[in-house]
Amino acid sequence: MITTEAMMKLQNGSDVRGVAIAGVPGEDVTLVPEAVNRIAAGFAKFLAKKLNKQTSDLRIAVGHDSRVSAGMMKEAVFGGLLGQGVHVTDCGLASTPAMFMSIIFEDTHMDGSIMITASHLPYNRNGLKFFTVDGGLEKSEVKEVLTLASGLSAMAVSSAAIASLDLIDLYALHLRRKICAGLCSGMYDRPLEGMHIVIDAGNGSGGFFATKVLAELGADTTGSQFLEPDGMFPNHIPNPENADAMASIRKAVLDNKADLGLIFDTDVDRMSAVLPDGEEINRNALIAMMAAILAPDYPGSTIVTDSVTSDELTTFLQDELHLVHHRYMRGYKNVIDECIRLNKAGTVSPLAIETSGHGALSENYYLDDGAYLAVKLLIAATKAKKEGKQLGDLIAKLGHPAEGVEFRLKITGTDDVQAYGADVLKQFEERAAQAGIAIAKPSYEGVRLVFPNGWALLRMSLHDPNMPLNIESREKGGCQQIANQVKGLLTGFEHLDTSVIQ
Repeated sequence: MITTEAMMKLQNGSDVRGVAIAGVPGEDVTLVPEAVNRIAAGFAKFLAKKLNKQTSDLRIAVGHDSRVSAGMMKEAVFGGLLGQGVHVTDCGLASTPAMFMSIIFEDTHMDGSIMITASHLPYNRNGLKFFTVDGGLEKSEVKEVLTLASGLSAMAVSSAAIASLDLIDLYALHLRRKICAGLCSGMYDRPLEGMHIVIDAGNGSGGFFATKVLAELGADTTGSQFLEPDGMFPNHIPNPENADAMASIRKAVLDNKADLGLIFDTDVDRMSAVLPDGEEINRNALIAMMAAILAPDYPGSTIVTDSVTSDELTTFLQDELHLVHHRYMRGYKNVIDECIRLNKAGTVSPLAIETSGHGALSENYYLDDGAYLAVKLLIAATKAKKEGKQLGDLIAKLGHPAEGVEFRLKITGTDDVQAYGADVLKQFEERAAQAGIAIAKPSYEGVRLVFPNGWALLRMSLHDPNMPLNIESREKGGCQQIANQVKGLLTGFEHLDTSVIQ
Protein backbone atom coordinates (compact mmCIF):
# COMPACT_ATOMS: atom_id res chain seq x y z
CA MET A 1 0.00 0.00 0.00
CA ILE A 2 1.35 3.42 -0.95
CA THR A 3 2.31 5.52 2.06
CA THR A 4 0.92 8.95 2.87
CA GLU A 5 4.38 10.45 2.33
CA ALA A 6 4.68 8.86 -1.11
CA MET A 7 1.16 10.01 -1.96
CA MET A 8 1.86 13.63 -1.04
CA LYS A 9 5.10 13.62 -3.06
CA LEU A 10 3.05 13.09 -6.22
CA GLN A 11 1.95 16.71 -6.11
CA ASN A 12 3.54 18.89 -8.77
CA GLY A 13 2.22 22.36 -8.10
CA SER A 14 -1.40 22.38 -9.27
CA ASP A 15 -1.13 18.91 -10.86
CA VAL A 16 -0.31 15.34 -9.88
CA ARG A 17 2.64 13.78 -11.71
CA GLY A 18 4.87 10.74 -11.45
CA VAL A 19 6.51 7.85 -13.23
CA ALA A 20 3.66 5.66 -14.47
CA ILE A 21 5.53 2.87 -16.26
CA ALA A 22 8.99 1.34 -16.10
CA GLY A 23 11.44 1.70 -18.94
CA VAL A 24 13.82 4.52 -18.06
CA PRO A 25 16.86 3.35 -16.05
CA GLY A 26 16.97 4.84 -12.57
CA GLU A 27 13.35 5.96 -12.59
CA ASP A 28 11.15 3.81 -10.36
CA VAL A 29 7.39 3.76 -10.85
CA THR A 30 5.75 6.15 -8.38
CA LEU A 31 2.31 6.78 -9.91
CA VAL A 32 0.98 3.27 -9.34
CA PRO A 33 -2.66 2.32 -10.16
CA GLU A 34 -3.52 2.12 -6.45
CA ALA A 35 -2.46 5.75 -5.98
CA VAL A 36 -4.37 6.90 -9.07
CA ASN A 37 -7.48 5.06 -7.87
CA ARG A 38 -7.38 6.68 -4.45
CA ILE A 39 -6.56 10.14 -5.81
CA ALA A 40 -9.58 9.99 -8.13
CA ALA A 41 -11.71 9.05 -5.15
CA GLY A 42 -10.18 11.93 -3.21
CA PHE A 43 -11.16 14.32 -6.00
CA ALA A 44 -14.73 13.03 -5.84
CA LYS A 45 -14.78 13.71 -2.10
CA PHE A 46 -13.28 17.16 -2.63
CA LEU A 47 -15.77 18.05 -5.37
CA ALA A 48 -18.77 16.83 -3.39
CA LYS A 49 -17.74 19.06 -0.49
CA LYS A 50 -17.14 22.05 -2.78
CA LEU A 51 -20.55 21.69 -4.49
CA ASN A 52 -22.40 20.59 -1.36
CA LYS A 53 -23.50 17.38 -3.08
CA GLN A 54 -23.30 13.68 -2.42
CA THR A 55 -20.63 11.89 -4.44
CA SER A 56 -23.41 9.72 -5.90
CA ASP A 57 -24.92 12.87 -7.45
CA LEU A 58 -21.70 13.96 -9.19
CA ARG A 59 -21.05 13.82 -12.94
CA ILE A 60 -17.31 13.72 -13.75
CA ALA A 61 -15.74 13.48 -17.20
CA VAL A 62 -12.41 11.71 -17.76
CA GLY A 63 -10.09 12.17 -20.75
CA HIS A 64 -6.48 11.47 -21.62
CA ASP A 65 -3.70 12.36 -24.03
CA SER A 66 -1.74 9.91 -26.20
CA ARG A 67 0.55 8.47 -23.51
CA VAL A 68 1.12 4.72 -23.53
CA SER A 69 0.03 4.46 -19.89
CA ALA A 70 -3.31 6.22 -20.56
CA GLY A 71 -5.38 3.01 -20.57
CA MET A 72 -4.01 1.79 -17.26
CA MET A 73 -4.41 5.22 -15.69
CA LYS A 74 -7.95 5.60 -16.96
CA GLU A 75 -9.07 2.28 -15.49
CA ALA A 76 -7.63 3.28 -12.12
CA VAL A 77 -9.42 6.64 -12.25
CA PHE A 78 -12.67 4.92 -13.18
CA GLY A 79 -12.36 2.56 -10.21
CA GLY A 80 -11.78 5.39 -7.77
CA LEU A 81 -14.71 7.45 -9.05
CA LEU A 82 -17.14 4.55 -9.35
CA GLY A 83 -16.23 3.42 -5.85
CA GLN A 84 -17.63 6.76 -4.65
CA GLY A 85 -20.80 6.31 -6.69
CA VAL A 86 -19.90 8.99 -9.25
CA HIS A 87 -21.56 9.07 -12.69
CA VAL A 88 -18.53 8.80 -14.98
CA THR A 89 -18.22 9.82 -18.63
CA ASP A 90 -15.29 8.51 -20.70
CA CYS A 91 -14.20 11.18 -23.18
CA GLY A 92 -11.34 9.12 -24.62
CA LEU A 93 -8.52 10.98 -26.37
CA ALA A 94 -8.98 14.64 -25.50
CA SER A 95 -7.14 17.88 -24.79
CA THR A 96 -6.81 19.50 -21.39
CA PRO A 97 -8.83 22.59 -22.42
CA ALA A 98 -11.59 20.37 -23.84
CA MET A 99 -11.88 18.61 -20.49
CA PHE A 100 -12.54 21.92 -18.75
CA MET A 101 -15.08 22.84 -21.42
CA SER A 102 -17.00 19.64 -20.64
CA ILE A 103 -18.08 21.51 -17.51
CA ILE A 104 -19.09 24.61 -19.50
CA PHE A 105 -20.84 23.16 -22.56
CA GLU A 106 -24.62 23.10 -22.14
CA ASP A 107 -24.75 19.70 -23.83
CA THR A 108 -22.47 18.12 -21.23
CA HIS A 109 -22.46 20.36 -18.12
CA MET A 110 -20.29 18.15 -15.94
CA ASP A 111 -19.66 18.88 -12.26
CA GLY A 112 -15.96 18.30 -12.71
CA SER A 113 -13.39 16.65 -14.94
CA ILE A 114 -10.04 14.87 -14.84
CA MET A 115 -7.42 15.01 -17.58
CA ILE A 116 -4.80 12.26 -17.61
CA THR A 117 -1.62 13.89 -18.91
CA ALA A 118 1.95 14.84 -18.05
CA SER A 119 2.18 17.56 -20.70
CA HIS A 120 5.50 17.34 -22.61
CA LEU A 121 7.31 15.03 -20.18
CA PRO A 122 8.87 11.72 -21.39
CA TYR A 123 6.76 8.70 -22.29
CA ASN A 124 7.16 6.98 -18.91
CA ARG A 125 5.55 9.87 -17.02
CA ASN A 126 1.88 10.60 -16.51
CA GLY A 127 -0.30 12.68 -14.26
CA LEU A 128 -3.70 14.11 -13.41
CA LYS A 129 -5.18 17.57 -13.86
CA PHE A 130 -8.43 18.39 -12.09
CA PHE A 131 -11.12 20.89 -13.07
CA THR A 132 -14.19 22.42 -11.47
CA VAL A 133 -16.36 25.20 -12.85
CA ASP A 134 -13.79 27.64 -11.39
CA GLY A 135 -11.01 26.18 -13.54
CA GLY A 136 -8.00 24.08 -12.63
CA LEU A 137 -7.43 23.30 -8.97
CA GLU A 138 -5.09 25.50 -6.97
CA LYS A 139 -1.97 24.07 -5.33
CA SER A 140 -3.68 24.05 -1.93
CA GLU A 141 -6.68 22.23 -3.38
CA VAL A 142 -4.52 19.51 -4.93
CA LYS A 143 -2.92 19.06 -1.52
CA GLU A 144 -6.41 18.65 -0.05
CA VAL A 145 -7.28 16.02 -2.69
CA LEU A 146 -4.12 14.06 -1.86
CA THR A 147 -4.80 14.33 1.85
CA LEU A 148 -8.29 12.92 1.32
CA ALA A 149 -6.84 10.17 -0.89
CA SER A 150 -4.40 9.19 1.85
CA GLY A 151 -7.33 8.21 4.07
CA LEU A 152 -9.08 6.08 1.44
CA SER A 153 -8.65 2.54 0.18
CA ALA A 154 -8.43 1.56 -3.49
CA MET A 155 -11.70 0.33 -4.99
CA ALA A 156 -12.17 -2.30 -7.69
CA VAL A 157 -15.47 -1.61 -9.43
CA SER A 158 -16.82 -2.73 -12.81
CA SER A 159 -16.71 0.03 -15.42
CA ALA A 160 -19.50 -1.48 -17.50
CA ALA A 161 -21.92 1.37 -16.73
CA ILE A 162 -19.63 4.20 -17.85
CA ALA A 163 -21.03 6.55 -20.48
CA SER A 164 -18.97 7.49 -23.55
CA LEU A 165 -18.67 10.92 -25.17
CA ASP A 166 -16.70 12.11 -28.19
CA LEU A 167 -15.90 15.39 -26.47
CA ILE A 168 -13.29 16.45 -29.00
CA ASP A 169 -16.02 16.71 -31.66
CA LEU A 170 -17.98 19.15 -29.48
CA TYR A 171 -14.84 21.08 -28.70
CA ALA A 172 -13.85 21.28 -32.39
CA LEU A 173 -17.33 22.61 -33.20
CA HIS A 174 -16.90 25.23 -30.49
CA LEU A 175 -13.60 26.36 -32.05
CA ARG A 176 -15.06 26.43 -35.57
CA ARG A 177 -17.84 28.69 -34.32
CA LYS A 178 -15.27 31.04 -32.77
CA ILE A 179 -13.37 31.27 -36.06
CA CYS A 180 -16.52 31.92 -38.06
CA ALA A 181 -17.67 34.59 -35.62
CA GLY A 182 -14.26 36.26 -35.76
CA LEU A 183 -14.38 36.33 -39.56
CA CYS A 184 -18.08 37.30 -39.72
CA SER A 185 -18.75 34.13 -41.67
CA GLY A 186 -21.36 31.39 -41.69
CA MET A 187 -20.46 27.86 -40.63
CA TYR A 188 -20.75 26.57 -44.20
CA ASP A 189 -18.99 29.44 -45.97
CA ARG A 190 -15.54 27.80 -45.71
CA PRO A 191 -13.95 31.02 -44.38
CA LEU A 192 -10.43 29.56 -44.33
CA GLU A 193 -10.43 28.68 -48.02
CA GLY A 194 -7.23 30.04 -49.55
CA MET A 195 -5.32 29.69 -46.27
CA HIS A 196 -2.54 27.10 -46.05
CA ILE A 197 -1.97 26.10 -42.44
CA VAL A 198 0.52 23.47 -41.28
CA ILE A 199 -0.06 21.74 -37.94
CA ASP A 200 2.48 19.84 -35.83
CA ALA A 201 0.75 17.87 -33.07
CA GLY A 202 3.92 16.12 -31.89
CA ASN A 203 1.99 12.81 -31.80
CA GLY A 204 -0.05 14.18 -28.91
CA SER A 205 -3.75 15.05 -28.77
CA GLY A 206 -3.72 18.04 -31.12
CA GLY A 207 -4.19 16.35 -34.49
CA PHE A 208 -7.92 17.11 -34.37
CA PHE A 209 -7.15 20.79 -35.00
CA ALA A 210 -6.06 19.99 -38.55
CA THR A 211 -8.81 17.49 -39.40
CA LYS A 212 -11.80 18.70 -37.40
CA VAL A 213 -11.24 22.46 -37.31
CA LEU A 214 -9.12 23.69 -40.23
CA ALA A 215 -10.13 21.22 -42.95
CA GLU A 216 -13.81 21.60 -42.05
CA LEU A 217 -13.53 25.35 -42.68
CA GLY A 218 -11.75 24.99 -46.02
CA ALA A 219 -8.10 25.41 -45.07
CA ASP A 220 -5.36 23.55 -46.91
CA THR A 221 -3.46 21.53 -44.29
CA THR A 222 -0.97 19.89 -46.65
CA GLY A 223 2.33 19.31 -44.91
CA SER A 224 0.84 18.91 -41.45
CA GLN A 225 2.82 16.36 -39.46
CA PHE A 226 2.78 14.02 -36.49
CA LEU A 227 -1.01 14.19 -36.19
CA GLU A 228 -1.31 10.53 -35.23
CA PRO A 229 -1.38 9.87 -31.46
CA ASP A 230 1.74 7.99 -30.37
CA GLY A 231 2.67 8.03 -26.71
CA MET A 232 6.30 7.16 -27.41
CA PHE A 233 6.67 10.55 -29.15
CA PRO A 234 8.97 9.17 -31.87
CA ASN A 235 9.53 12.37 -33.85
CA HIS A 236 10.31 15.12 -31.36
CA ILE A 237 9.43 16.22 -27.84
CA PRO A 238 5.86 17.59 -27.98
CA ASN A 239 6.91 20.90 -26.49
CA PRO A 240 6.71 24.33 -28.20
CA GLU A 241 9.69 25.45 -26.11
CA ASN A 242 11.91 22.70 -27.51
CA ALA A 243 14.39 23.85 -30.17
CA ASP A 244 14.12 20.64 -32.21
CA ALA A 245 10.32 20.81 -32.17
CA MET A 246 10.35 24.41 -33.38
CA ALA A 247 12.91 23.58 -36.07
CA SER A 248 10.64 20.79 -37.27
CA ILE A 249 7.53 22.95 -37.67
CA ARG A 250 9.65 25.74 -39.19
CA LYS A 251 10.95 23.36 -41.85
CA ALA A 252 7.41 22.15 -42.58
CA VAL A 253 6.20 25.72 -43.08
CA LEU A 254 9.06 26.65 -45.40
CA ASP A 255 8.96 23.38 -47.37
CA ASN A 256 5.20 23.69 -47.96
CA LYS A 257 5.16 27.48 -48.43
CA ALA A 258 2.42 27.71 -45.83
CA ASP A 259 0.75 30.88 -44.57
CA LEU A 260 1.15 29.81 -40.95
CA GLY A 261 2.46 26.94 -38.85
CA LEU A 262 1.00 25.95 -35.49
CA ILE A 263 2.59 23.58 -32.99
CA PHE A 264 0.96 22.21 -29.83
CA ASP A 265 2.22 20.43 -26.77
CA THR A 266 0.90 16.96 -25.89
CA ASP A 267 -2.37 18.04 -24.24
CA VAL A 268 -2.89 21.22 -26.30
CA ASP A 269 -2.84 23.75 -23.49
CA ARG A 270 0.23 25.41 -25.04
CA MET A 271 1.16 26.46 -28.56
CA SER A 272 3.63 28.40 -30.66
CA ALA A 273 3.58 29.47 -34.30
CA VAL A 274 5.79 30.01 -37.35
CA LEU A 275 5.26 32.74 -39.96
CA PRO A 276 5.63 32.16 -43.75
CA ASP A 277 9.24 33.42 -43.73
CA GLY A 278 10.18 30.98 -40.96
CA GLU A 279 10.09 33.49 -38.10
CA GLU A 280 9.22 31.68 -34.89
CA ILE A 281 6.40 33.14 -32.82
CA ASN A 282 7.10 31.83 -29.35
CA ARG A 283 8.16 33.16 -25.96
CA ASN A 284 8.26 37.01 -26.06
CA ALA A 285 7.09 37.12 -29.68
CA LEU A 286 3.98 35.07 -28.90
CA ILE A 287 3.13 37.34 -25.98
CA ALA A 288 3.62 40.41 -28.18
CA MET A 289 1.52 38.92 -30.99
CA MET A 290 -1.40 38.01 -28.72
CA ALA A 291 -1.26 41.43 -27.06
CA ALA A 292 -1.26 43.16 -30.46
CA ILE A 293 -4.32 41.15 -31.53
CA LEU A 294 -6.17 42.03 -28.32
CA ALA A 295 -5.07 45.68 -28.00
CA PRO A 296 -7.82 47.21 -30.25
CA ASP A 297 -10.53 45.56 -28.15
CA TYR A 298 -8.86 46.27 -24.80
CA PRO A 299 -7.12 49.69 -25.12
CA GLY A 300 -4.88 50.62 -22.21
CA SER A 301 -5.33 47.22 -20.59
CA THR A 302 -2.85 45.21 -18.54
CA ILE A 303 -0.99 42.16 -19.84
CA VAL A 304 0.15 39.73 -17.14
CA THR A 305 3.29 37.71 -17.90
CA ASP A 306 5.80 35.60 -16.05
CA SER A 307 9.02 37.00 -14.62
CA VAL A 308 11.54 36.08 -17.34
CA THR A 309 10.17 38.26 -20.13
CA SER A 310 12.52 40.64 -21.94
CA ASP A 311 12.85 44.38 -21.47
CA GLU A 312 12.19 44.67 -25.21
CA LEU A 313 8.76 43.14 -24.68
CA THR A 314 7.95 45.74 -22.04
CA THR A 315 8.99 48.52 -24.42
CA PHE A 316 6.80 47.09 -27.20
CA LEU A 317 3.74 46.59 -25.00
CA GLN A 318 3.93 50.00 -23.40
CA ASP A 319 5.35 52.26 -26.13
CA GLU A 320 3.89 50.66 -29.27
CA LEU A 321 0.61 49.13 -28.05
CA HIS A 322 0.04 51.56 -25.15
CA LEU A 323 -0.71 48.71 -22.79
CA VAL A 324 0.56 48.05 -19.27
CA HIS A 325 3.04 45.22 -18.76
CA HIS A 326 2.56 43.52 -15.39
CA ARG A 327 5.61 41.26 -15.06
CA TYR A 328 4.58 38.77 -12.37
CA MET A 329 6.01 35.33 -11.56
CA ARG A 330 6.58 31.93 -13.14
CA GLY A 331 3.85 29.28 -13.09
CA TYR A 332 0.83 29.36 -15.38
CA LYS A 333 -1.59 29.22 -12.44
CA ASN A 334 0.20 32.18 -10.86
CA VAL A 335 -0.20 34.43 -13.90
CA ILE A 336 -3.81 33.32 -14.43
CA ASP A 337 -4.75 33.93 -10.81
CA GLU A 338 -3.12 37.36 -10.94
CA CYS A 339 -5.09 38.21 -14.09
CA ILE A 340 -8.31 37.17 -12.35
CA ARG A 341 -7.40 39.24 -9.28
CA LEU A 342 -6.71 42.34 -11.37
CA ASN A 343 -10.01 42.10 -13.22
CA LYS A 344 -11.94 41.63 -10.00
CA ALA A 345 -10.19 44.72 -8.61
CA GLY A 346 -11.31 46.77 -11.61
CA THR A 347 -8.11 46.65 -13.72
CA VAL A 348 -8.91 45.38 -17.20
CA SER A 349 -6.56 42.49 -18.00
CA PRO A 350 -7.47 40.41 -21.06
CA LEU A 351 -4.41 38.16 -21.15
CA ALA A 352 -2.31 36.09 -18.76
CA ILE A 353 0.55 34.39 -20.56
CA GLU A 354 3.87 32.70 -19.85
CA THR A 355 6.90 32.53 -22.11
CA SER A 356 6.31 28.74 -22.04
CA GLY A 357 3.26 29.20 -24.31
CA HIS A 358 0.61 28.88 -21.59
CA GLY A 359 -1.86 31.65 -22.42
CA ALA A 360 -5.27 32.39 -20.91
CA LEU A 361 -7.78 35.00 -22.04
CA SER A 362 -10.40 36.58 -19.79
CA GLU A 363 -12.90 36.16 -22.64
CA ASN A 364 -12.28 32.38 -22.56
CA TYR A 365 -12.87 31.52 -18.90
CA TYR A 366 -9.22 32.27 -18.01
CA LEU A 367 -8.44 28.88 -19.53
CA ASP A 368 -4.90 28.25 -20.74
CA ASP A 369 -5.87 26.86 -24.13
CA GLY A 370 -3.36 26.47 -26.95
CA ALA A 371 -6.09 25.83 -29.50
CA TYR A 372 -7.92 29.02 -28.51
CA LEU A 373 -4.71 31.02 -28.92
CA ALA A 374 -4.35 29.37 -32.33
CA VAL A 375 -7.89 30.48 -33.22
CA LYS A 376 -7.04 34.10 -32.41
CA LEU A 377 -3.88 33.88 -34.55
CA LEU A 378 -5.80 32.26 -37.40
CA ILE A 379 -8.44 34.97 -37.44
CA ALA A 380 -5.77 37.68 -37.49
CA ALA A 381 -3.74 35.88 -40.19
CA THR A 382 -6.79 35.37 -42.41
CA LYS A 383 -7.83 39.01 -42.09
CA ALA A 384 -4.29 40.16 -42.84
CA LYS A 385 -4.06 38.03 -45.98
CA LYS A 386 -7.37 39.33 -47.30
CA GLU A 387 -6.09 42.88 -46.79
CA GLY A 388 -2.79 42.14 -48.51
CA LYS A 389 -0.86 42.38 -45.25
CA GLN A 390 1.31 40.03 -43.21
CA LEU A 391 0.52 38.71 -39.73
CA GLY A 392 4.10 39.52 -38.75
CA ASP A 393 3.40 43.23 -39.30
CA LEU A 394 1.68 43.23 -35.90
CA ILE A 395 5.03 42.77 -34.13
CA ALA A 396 7.38 44.39 -36.65
CA LYS A 397 8.54 46.88 -34.01
CA LEU A 398 9.24 44.28 -31.32
CA GLY A 399 12.89 44.38 -30.34
CA HIS A 400 14.90 41.31 -29.39
CA PRO A 401 17.82 40.83 -26.99
CA ALA A 402 21.15 40.05 -28.63
CA GLU A 403 21.55 36.96 -26.45
CA GLY A 404 20.12 35.18 -23.45
CA VAL A 405 21.15 32.33 -21.17
CA GLU A 406 19.79 30.36 -18.20
CA PHE A 407 21.79 28.63 -15.47
CA ARG A 408 20.29 26.38 -12.80
CA LEU A 409 22.18 26.60 -9.52
CA LYS A 410 21.63 23.46 -7.45
CA ILE A 411 21.00 23.64 -3.72
CA THR A 412 22.46 20.67 -1.84
CA GLY A 413 23.27 19.69 1.72
CA THR A 414 20.39 21.47 3.43
CA ASP A 415 17.01 20.13 4.57
CA ASP A 416 15.07 23.37 4.12
CA VAL A 417 15.70 24.36 0.52
CA GLN A 418 13.08 27.12 0.45
CA ALA A 419 14.41 28.84 3.56
CA TYR A 420 17.99 28.60 2.27
CA GLY A 421 16.97 30.02 -1.10
CA ALA A 422 15.12 32.89 0.57
CA ASP A 423 18.26 33.76 2.54
CA VAL A 424 20.38 33.66 -0.62
CA LEU A 425 17.98 36.08 -2.33
CA LYS A 426 17.99 38.44 0.64
CA GLN A 427 21.78 38.60 0.77
CA PHE A 428 22.05 38.73 -3.03
CA GLU A 429 19.83 41.82 -3.12
CA GLU A 430 21.75 43.47 -0.29
CA ARG A 431 25.09 42.82 -2.00
CA ALA A 432 23.80 44.17 -5.31
CA ALA A 433 22.61 47.36 -3.63
CA GLN A 434 25.97 47.79 -1.90
CA ALA A 435 27.70 47.34 -5.28
CA GLY A 436 25.54 50.09 -6.78
CA ILE A 437 23.68 47.74 -9.15
CA ALA A 438 20.11 48.81 -9.90
CA ILE A 439 17.33 46.49 -8.67
CA ALA A 440 14.06 46.28 -10.61
CA LYS A 441 11.01 47.21 -8.56
CA PRO A 442 8.48 45.85 -8.03
CA SER A 443 9.72 42.30 -8.31
CA TYR A 444 7.16 39.62 -7.57
CA GLU A 445 9.62 36.75 -7.83
CA GLY A 446 13.26 36.66 -6.92
CA VAL A 447 15.68 39.55 -7.50
CA ARG A 448 16.01 41.19 -10.93
CA LEU A 449 19.15 43.26 -11.44
CA VAL A 450 19.32 45.96 -14.10
CA PHE A 451 22.59 46.50 -15.97
CA PRO A 452 23.43 49.07 -18.66
CA ASN A 453 23.34 46.37 -21.34
CA GLY A 454 20.75 43.94 -19.94
CA TRP A 455 19.39 42.22 -16.85
CA ALA A 456 19.72 39.18 -14.59
CA LEU A 457 17.00 37.44 -12.57
CA LEU A 458 17.75 35.04 -9.73
CA ARG A 459 14.76 33.18 -8.29
CA MET A 460 13.72 29.95 -6.61
CA SER A 461 12.52 27.09 -8.80
CA LEU A 462 8.82 26.36 -8.45
CA HIS A 463 9.32 22.63 -7.90
CA ASP A 464 13.01 21.68 -7.83
CA PRO A 465 15.90 22.25 -5.37
CA ASN A 466 17.66 24.83 -7.50
CA MET A 467 17.77 28.54 -8.26
CA PRO A 468 17.37 29.50 -11.94
CA LEU A 469 19.47 32.45 -13.08
CA ASN A 470 18.24 34.10 -16.29
CA ILE A 471 20.39 36.67 -18.08
CA GLU A 472 19.72 38.71 -21.22
CA SER A 473 21.88 41.28 -22.94
CA ARG A 474 21.36 43.82 -25.70
CA GLU A 475 24.97 43.29 -26.79
CA LYS A 476 26.86 40.23 -27.98
CA GLY A 477 29.12 39.08 -25.19
CA GLY A 478 27.07 40.99 -22.64
CA CYS A 479 25.68 37.90 -20.94
CA GLN A 480 29.20 36.83 -20.02
CA GLN A 481 29.93 40.25 -18.50
CA ILE A 482 26.70 40.18 -16.48
CA ALA A 483 27.29 36.56 -15.42
CA ASN A 484 30.72 37.47 -14.08
CA GLN A 485 29.25 40.25 -11.94
CA VAL A 486 26.41 38.06 -10.69
CA LYS A 487 28.79 35.24 -9.79
CA GLY A 488 30.81 37.66 -7.73
CA LEU A 489 27.69 38.48 -5.72
CA LEU A 490 27.08 34.80 -4.99
CA THR A 491 30.39 33.87 -3.36
CA GLY A 492 30.35 32.22 0.04
CA PHE A 493 27.06 30.29 -0.22
CA GLU A 494 28.31 26.80 0.63
CA HIS A 495 25.11 24.95 -0.36
CA LEU A 496 24.68 26.76 -3.69
CA ASP A 497 26.54 25.42 -6.74
CA THR A 498 27.67 28.45 -8.75
CA SER A 499 30.22 26.49 -10.78
CA VAL A 500 27.73 26.23 -13.67
CA ILE A 501 27.94 29.99 -14.25
CA GLN A 502 30.46 30.20 -17.06
